[in-house]
Amino acid sequence: MIRATKNRNHAMVSLAVASLLLSGCAAAAGSTGRAETASAPPPPSSPAATHSGDPHAQTQSSAPQSPGPSEALKMICGKETKDDISSILALKQAPHTVDEWTDSTYTCTYHLAEGPLVISVKESPDPAPARKYFDALQDKLEAAPIKGLANLGFPAAQTPGGAVIFLKDSSTLYVNATGLPAAVGPQKVAPTDFAYQVATTILACWKEHH
Repeated sequence: MIRATKNRNHAMVSLAVASLLLSGCAAAAGSTGRAETASAPPPPSSPAATHSGDPHAQTQSSAPQSPGPSEALKMICGKETKDDISSILALKQAPHTVDEWTDSTYTCTYHLAEGPLVISVKESPDPAPARKYFDALQDKLEAAPIKGLANLGFPAAQTPGGAVIFLKDSSTLYVNATGLPAAVGPQKVAPTDFAYQVATTILACWKEHH
């Protein structure tokens, strides 16, 4: 069991390195200022809002709605992330996405052939409530902490079923691949490993543009 855990951590570190190399942030917007509105947000009853099983809705605060997601947050549904996911999965064209901005959470649902991939970011007012939100989400997901080099220096956690969360400053990144099969993409990786790789590519983009 200890050997299996060590092998998994080694694999996740390797995935992180690969993700950083894959990151296509050069085409992303350099500004991290506010956008007036999110692009084409679906109504709350849409599949993007209900199919994911995202527990964000149960852990949202009653803080006033901000004007819209920052440019950094919108990267989760931007060309650079679509290109990275297309590269990881060897897709011939970028997947269709639907995005939504509600209760200071930006959500992007990728409609993949194998199932939905849901990426969301909760934007908190400052790091203290962000950490409180991250901890509550980790408890709700019953996610185990990601330790050692694999967490890239951030608070992070994962579930065996395919969910990964990272906390960076005031933003909680949640990648939900639980709707995908047990073997994802041409490399036949587990959903959790795929979610982790996607999360680290996004973190690389944020680091480059902050």
